[in-house]
Amino acid sequence: MRAIHELKQQRFSNVREMRVLLDRADAERRPLDPFEQAKYGKLQAETDLLDKDIMDAEQDLERRRKLAEAESRKGKRGGQADVDPEKEFRNIGEMFWAIAAMTKDSRPDSRFDPLRPTHEERAMSAGVGAEGGFALPTQFRDAIFQVSPQEAIVRPRATVIAAGSPPDAKLEAPALDQTSGSNIYGGVTITHTGEAITMTETSAALRQLVLEPKEMSAYIVCTNKLLNNWEAASGFITTQLRRAIVGAEDYDFMRGDGINKALGFVNAPAAITVTRSAPNVIAFADVVAMLARAKMGGNLVWVVSQTCIPQLCAMVDAGNHAIWTGSAIAGLQGAAGPVPSSLLGLPVLWGERLPALGTSGDINLVDLQYYLVKDGSGPYAAISTELLFLSNRTVFRIVWNVDGRPWLTEPIGLEGSTTNTVSPFVKLS
Repeated sequence: MRAIHELKQQRFSNVREMRVLLDRADAERRPLDPFEQAKYGKLQAETDLLDKDIMDAEQDLERRRKLAEAESRKGKRGGQADVDPEKEFRNIGEMFWAIAAMTKDSRPDSRFDPLRPTHEERAMSAGVGAEGGFALPTQFRDAIFQVSPQEAIVRPRATVIAAGSPPDAKLEAPALDQTSGSNIYGGVTITHTGEAITMTETSAALRQLVLEPKEMSAYIVCTNKLLNNWEAASGFITTQLRRAIVGAEDYDFMRGDGINKALGFVNAPAAITVTRSAPNVIAFADVVAMLARAKMGGNLVWVVSQTCIPQLCAMVDAGNHAIWTGSAIAGLQGAAGPVPSSLLGLPVLWGERLPALGTSGDINLVDLQYYLVKDGSGPYAAISTELLFLSNRTVFRIVWNVDGRPWLTEPIGLEGSTTNTVSPFVKLS
């Protein structure tokens, strides 16, 4: 099945064509002619099918997420039979309970033996301290770090680089040098050379893009009563950890400053800034200006703070007609229809972690395949029983390493007009 954003983009394109047919007939004060009626009917039928495909795709994603959660709670992996409780933990709740029991009572548990980081692993990874932690089994890691497009914006759409070995070592990747003295191909020049004519020597101008996973930590507090009921607690622990981890990563990938954390696309040197028409306003001219500065040919999406909804809904044309939510769009009758999921034919994603309306980066047009995510070591689980000892609560800590930053170092000059630049990251300021 095609990706949801592709289905939505095709639906918006169909709706736009339908609107053109209706607007043309209205302007000429006539009904649709037979040819236009046939075309309109075909577009309407295709749109109805797209609506069904979009709904099916969204339901499929939700089913997959719930299935993964259910399998994690039951201690299953990929449909396999229940694990042997003498050799493996049945779920993350049991693992946390066992960590607490071993820490408090020095109770040995051989199930931890394969999960202890080796001396070599500790030496290779900055994310494992002298005492080390216990590496989460693969099935638990997948359950916690499983990210759906509905939960996170950046990671599901970014270019993700696996941890590798050593997992937390710097990764130096080539980044094309698109400075003003170069071009979109990093300095490679093409010349038309006739027969027996000497070719011009060229060289690619390359920069090194450094990705070095940074340590991140998540803490969760469990009452000892809840922890003792580890089978019931497992789903709660998994869900809460996943939500917190997804939120922290997504925030950094969007807004991080690159200092001991990922460099977000809002703060990246490669981002192009478009100045808004007026303070605290998003005008139609603003979004058109952003589209004109975006690098085409990829998977562009709008990433918008939900605080911008009132301004987007209020966008009007020269005749003071609503141009985003009005009845002319998709046959909606004013406020009876849903908020559109596309803008200028491109999907809209609501980012609750973005700056508020009127702040630089409140609305962005981005192609996230140009954002690199480098995973590192972890996650590792550790425990503190002393911090909240008097209140009968236990603090668990999950540590993992990750880095992220845009692949480009600065905007790109257009081939047909090198004085004008574009970027896969455009923000309104």
